[in-house]
Amino acid sequence: MVRIKRGFIAKNRRKKILKITKGYRGASKTLRRDANQKAVKALFNSYRHRKNLKRNMRQLWISRINAIVRLRNWNYHSFIWNCRTKNYYLNRKVLAQLAVYDKESFFTIF
Repeated sequence: MVRIKRGFIAKNRRKKILKITKGYRGASKTLRRDANQKAVKALFNSYRHRKNLKRNMRQLWISRINAIVRLRNWNYHSFIWNCRTKNYYLNRKVLAQLAVYDKESFFTIF
């Protein structure tokens, strides 16, 4: 029987990892084991930071709304509660953009 090595399977797997670590510095872009560790760490961090970005952006929107609302001596909680009772269903992102870019229309709406 002819010996068949699984060369292309392993080669493709290694190429996939080295493609991920293409712009890295040092041994982690060329050596297979180091590249694999760096790729796993990078993918894990990118997943975690995507989740944190959503959290941080919501905090930023809330703080922007709170800052503009305090100019009228309200607080954030009562402002959101009044919006809900009056059936103004604008999300926090839109409210924050209104607060930053167009303060006059923000106060005319509310």
